Amino acid sequence: MADIILEMQNITKLFPGVKALDNVNLKVNRGEIHALCGENGAGKSTLMNVLSGVYPFGSYTGNIIFNSKECKFKKIKDSEEEGIVIIHQELALVPYLSIAENMFLGNERAKSSFINWNETYMKAKQYLQKVGLNDDPNTLIKDIGVGKQQLVEIAKALAKDVKLLILDEPTAALNEEDSDNLLELMLELKKDGITSILITHKLNEVEKVSDQITVIRDGTTIETLTKGVHDMTEDRIIKGMVGRDLTNRYPKRNPKIGEVAFEIKDWNVFHPVNEGQKVVKDVNFKVRKGEIVGFSGLMGAGRTELAMSIFGRSYGKHITGTIVKDGKEIVLKNVKQAINNGLAYVTEDRKQAGLNLIDNIKRNITLANLDKISSYGINDENKEIRIAEEYREKLNIKSSSILQKTVNLSGGNQQKVVLSKWIFTEPDVLILDEPTRGIDVGAKYEIYTIINKLAEEGKSVIVISSELPEILGLCDRVYVMNEGRIVGELDRKDASQESIMKCIVKNGKGV
Repeated sequence: MADIILEMQNITKLFPGVKALDNVNLKVNRGEIHALCGENGAGKSTLMNVLSGVYPFGSYTGNIIFNSKECKFKKIKDSEEEGIVIIHQELALVPYLSIAENMFLGNERAKSSFINWNETYMKAKQYLQKVGLNDDPNTLIKDIGVGKQQLVEIAKALAKDVKLLILDEPTAALNEEDSDNLLELMLELKKDGITSILITHKLNEVEKVSDQITVIRDGTTIETLTKGVHDMTEDRIIKGMVGRDLTNRYPKRNPKIGEVAFEIKDWNVFHPVNEGQKVVKDVNFKVRKGEIVGFSGLMGAGRTELAMSIFGRSYGKHITGTIVKDGKEIVLKNVKQAINNGLAYVTEDRKQAGLNLIDNIKRNITLANLDKISSYGINDENKEIRIAEEYREKLNIKSSSILQKTVNLSGGNQQKVVLSKWIFTEPDVLILDEPTRGIDVGAKYEIYTIINKLAEEGKSVIVISSELPEILGLCDRVYVMNEGRIVGELDRKDASQESIMKCIVKNGKGV
């Protein structure tokens, strides 16, 4: 008989106008990795926030049984004292504190109100070694990469004597190598008897490490699949998530590609702080009307730096090179000039740079093109409402109204708001940086459909993506970048994961 460490019974959680969870049930076996799958907005993170005390007892109905004891957590500290630790997608680390200080923040090694720094650093080193991180505990968080920061969060959890570790989209911002290392660490922690709940949209990861999978759809438990008993393939999981077979993950299109509409010549960019470091090196590329062009490469290849430097010099210093649009050279000294010349850039980080999360859908959609809804500096409120409603319907943004705050939308719907904002600027060239990061397969399909429609309208579309299947499934042509240079150009028929990696490996040295 299974040893159940956690049981959540009939959990129901209401928000104004929305039933986020509707009698959800979840059982997790001790010492296993249990995946929680579902589309954006299905209720996965809400359920984990109920479990961890982010949503306190009394704000929901239902029961939580942990280690055979009914729990009524009023705050996160209560759940942590029982050994339940949640690591959110947005890491909760303080950049200007050291690794050790972050690890024991709120859990200080202290006696008589004085911190024992020797014990702090000694313990920090022990836990860091356990997660495979050999950095000095004195190192500031801002000086280590996102992959290492994720390991610090796990080491921080171990320092709290974790029994149940909840990981919410732990690999969303990681490259492939760091993602693999994190999954291997989860398997190692499992050997040590630590139970984990994994929330991720990367179904290959679910398939790789999970012992059980619970699928949630529209706030309701659909099914639980068990390794060795049920089919746990990606297609099977998707069927549970979306309620149907998704036979083709990329919508079909018949590209009508015209003449060259946008071209970059001899583009060079230096690092904004370390001005001696060239991050984009002699880049040349072109995009035609109605064409979707992909930019592939390993993390740190310079793709985002290239895109931002083109978009009104949003990144870098000592930028040189030429931008040609519709056969004419243009000079873009700032973002306003980029927008006025028909460029749009959808950032890879929608929460930090793409949206004003505390504002509503309506104002986020019109924000980049206020001139179109204003007269003599005064916004036409009725016009703004009509436009927001139009885009809400056109892009199928699921929300209670256009006045709903974007912070309360699912990741997929937030991404649709960002796309609406930039489509409203009526651009000729769209640069989409990681357009489907952190969103589920159903929402991805909708985003792909929007991208295809933009191309059909004659827009020139540039897609930067770390997911090779996305690049291959979406793009007419692919540029491969490595260490700031373009090291390959492949037509759709010649592009494959092997050919892209061959370009990177072949040009991996001396570039």
